[in-house]
Amino acid sequence: MPPSAWRGYISFGLITVPIRLYPAARESRVAFHEIHKECGTRIHHQLYCPYDERVVSRDEVAMGYEVAKDKYVLVDKAELKKLQPKSSSSMEIMEFVKLSDVDPIYFETSYFAVPEEAGARAYGLLLKTMSQMQYAAFAKVTIHLRERTVIIRPYDKGLTLHTIYYLNEICKVKDYGKFAAKDLKKQEIALAEQFAKALVKPFRPEQFKDEYQERLKRLVESKADGKPAPVPEKSPRLAPVIDLMSALKKSLAAGNKSVGASKGKRLKKTA
Repeated sequence: MPPSAWRGYISFGLITVPIRLYPAARESRVAFHEIHKECGTRIHHQLYCPYDERVVSRDEVAMGYEVAKDKYVLVDKAELKKLQPKSSSSMEIMEFVKLSDVDPIYFETSYFAVPEEAGARAYGLLLKTMSQMQYAAFAKVTIHLRERTVIIRPYDKGLTLHTIYYLNEICKVKDYGKFAAKDLKKQEIALAEQFAKALVKPFRPEQFKDEYQERLKRLVESKADGKPAPVPEKSPRLAPVIDLMSALKKSLAAGNKSVGASKGKRLKKTA
């Protein structure tokens, strides 16, 4: 289990629930180190001060805010700690909203909220209420010296917390949303829906894998064994579709053949 990222209370009304927050997900990837090409030794980066022209130790490093070109105001960690709001130890629910009203684009980092034993009953009450009403809750909490607005929602028999992006942090992209087609034919829409329905399956997260990371592992294993690098698969050359009807019909035909072949294999195996 990863170490808790925060410990404090969820409060709603006069009810307080002691909890701990644990990271809900972590990126998994093949990690590389920088090494010296000539001898294979791992490289170490040093902290260098160009003014004193020497390497400095970690305890000589302070935090500074640039107020003018190359002029900084030094800020001590103890000074920052004194400025922490009450949300550093308690997150008070400000309001409830319908979970369906919150667009996932605002979700940032996810945490599991785990109650302390003394708060298990109150935690269960809040979870039950929010689950039955399909509500989410907004609160504020200070994590890593930064106060964040968070959304709390029921997930898999517990409460999950997400830090959220603020409206000004959602990027504006030119031309996004300006290409909704207005001249689509009913037959094109019907064929597209038919093709989509043929691909509908239950959500099974275990079927999705990072294939690039798998290829990286095979590359590293091959080089470690003194074998040549695996030959990568060639990506198909794609081009914009001009004739939608023709492309949809071919897609449906290919999809039906694939489904038929997979059914045949299953029947043969069962027999």
